[in-house]
Amino acid sequence: MVIGAMLVAIGGATRAGAQDSAHKTNEAWQIIPLPQSSLVFARDSSPIGEIGHEMRTSVPIKSLPAYVPQAFIAIEDQRFYEHDGVDVIGVLGAIKGKILRENRGGASTITQQLVGYMHPDIIDRREISGTAGLSRKLHEQSAAREMERHYSKQQILEAYLNQINLGRGWFGIDAGARHYFGHPASKLTLAEAATLAGLPKSQPIYDPIAHPDRARDRRNLILQKMAEQHYITLDVAEKAKLEPVVTAPNGGMSAASGYFIDAVRQQAERAGLPVMNGGYRIFTTLDPALQRQAVTAVIDGTNRIEQQKGYKHLTQVAAKGNQSDYLQAMAVAIDPLTGDVRALVGGRNYARAPYNRAVASLRQPGSSIKPIVYAKAIEDSIPANTIVPDTALTIDLPTGDVYTPAEIDGKFWGSMVMREGKPVAAMTMREGLVHSRNMIAIQLGLRVGMDSVAALVRRMGISTPMVPVPSSAIGASEVHPIELVAAYTAFANNGAVVQPRFITRIDDLMGRTMYNRVPSTPQQVLDPRVAFIVRDMMRDVAERGSGTAARKAVPDNIPIAGKTGTTNDNVDVWFVGMTPELVAGVWLGFDKPKPIASGAVGGLLAAPIWGQMMGRYYAGHATMSWGPPPDGLVFAELNRDVADLATPDAPADKRYIEYFIPGTEPQQLRDNPWKFPQWGPLFLPQRSGAPRQ
Repeated sequence: MVIGAMLVAIGGATRAGAQDSAHKTNEAWQIIPLPQSSLVFARDSSPIGEIGHEMRTSVPIKSLPAYVPQAFIAIEDQRFYEHDGVDVIGVLGAIKGKILRENRGGASTITQQLVGYMHPDIIDRREISGTAGLSRKLHEQSAAREMERHYSKQQILEAYLNQINLGRGWFGIDAGARHYFGHPASKLTLAEAATLAGLPKSQPIYDPIAHPDRARDRRNLILQKMAEQHYITLDVAEKAKLEPVVTAPNGGMSAASGYFIDAVRQQAERAGLPVMNGGYRIFTTLDPALQRQAVTAVIDGTNRIEQQKGYKHLTQVAAKGNQSDYLQAMAVAIDPLTGDVRALVGGRNYARAPYNRAVASLRQPGSSIKPIVYAKAIEDSIPANTIVPDTALTIDLPTGDVYTPAEIDGKFWGSMVMREGKPVAAMTMREGLVHSRNMIAIQLGLRVGMDSVAALVRRMGISTPMVPVPSSAIGASEVHPIELVAAYTAFANNGAVVQPRFITRIDDLMGRTMYNRVPSTPQQVLDPRVAFIVRDMMRDVAERGSGTAARKAVPDNIPIAGKTGTTNDNVDVWFVGMTPELVAGVWLGFDKPKPIASGAVGGLLAAPIWGQMMGRYYAGHATMSWGPPPDGLVFAELNRDVADLATPDAPADKRYIEYFIPGTEPQQLRDNPWKFPQWGPLFLPQRSGAPRQ
């Protein structure tokens, strides 16, 4: 009975049935505008992603090599140019196949497929059997014939090639070409075109990324059919069959950038552009080479941690489904002169856990906040060689509570000095930062006033409020990671901070610029001399302090400075550092905060990731220098052990150059300004940031 009804439908004799369904097909024949995506490009104009409800860029059929549409016709609808929208011969063959229990397909023409794909709300192609299936088929055939009466074959074929689902959320021939093979559809080879033509039958089965062998077999079948239908010669087909199935890495993008793309979308929408609706070209600040190194470093570093003996938490490898309660990480790198975000990784696996930890999360910075505390101290005329006790503290709080901070190692360092008639361990401010001693930072914060430190934090671009309590001096107040990294640009940029910039401009489909953002304007938030002194202290952190793992991984000719960070109970670990042209930060932790592992600190976990990212990037890139110290600094050679001017008999390994704001230098320099070099460029010591032996 069903077969008889189908035979009637083929000849168009069921006029009454067609009239009954007219209300459903009166629009299904129309070719409607297809959803487009907005394309996102890196700073070198290479593609890095798409934004939209469907990942599609429609292209004219005239821009395609002739064999591209021919490949689809050969396998999907070999009588495309002969039928009126319904292939009677094909349907008869399908009916015969059902009778003989042979699998000959459903005989849907390209026009019928287009009707169903373009109007799924009217014609549901999921209905394939029984009365519902027959009704759908009748509606589809009627609409296909109507479409053929209104549009040319070329228009229908163009719409089909731009509509077709090619898997992985990629729609249309151009998106398929770009993502699978790394170039637009206009540059598809014959073998690549045949590979894409194999996907409409089943995207998961013939996916050339996941199943290259199956994709090759399907491709070769299509090439054979193209030869049989005289679109190509048999020799050309055989030659194309020999080509391997090679797909582009990163889905055809120059770098894996899912988290960055999300941030770009948010920035564009805040600028009032509906980029999700598609049709825009978004040009960004991303550096693909650095982004690739950032992604690799985060993946390698976190995998390395999870493979350590005794690691007790869920690992990413063991996680199932959408589980993401494994160790997470983020990395972000910013140009300190322009604010351009050159790399951003918001987590270990965007597909499984798209939450952007670099931008959206709030985490305690731990000791990575200390450079700002030290900057305030230097700004308040406390010199870097000031002796500060490294001793237990008991602090009465206004609430009536007592705060008793601790060191992560439970020990006190420094040389013994007499204070109020008692010997106490003490060290210079510089040594306190180099070795990240909590007691030093807390005492400095209390001395300058935690409200003043909080004000400086705001001035440096951190929007989350710092609670003006002693624990904030060692990173108890939460920050957005990208804002902390941006704040460090002041140390690399002579005291001027820049705000992160993701987008340079956005054009519409006509090439008209709809949004343009110039580089961020540096805002002076610190005296250049203060910024220089703190950066020089952070250079020591990298060279001989808690950040040596970062220093070891970066080429010796690249000057670096930075600061580690670890929060209470080893919950968050950080390294934020800089070269003359980049400021970058790395964070690790769990989305639901909990200790990573006993002994987990920024210097052991975050600094190596930072070092791998920057070291491999700079292996192929040169860098500029930080240049000479700013004018108006006093400097002298000091003995590190005594925090005073070095005498001729001081050991060479204890001698170092210290810098001072005028008026804070040792008394001997003020008494006899000619005894030691000061201010003059002819007397400058070795440039801060250059490797020292």
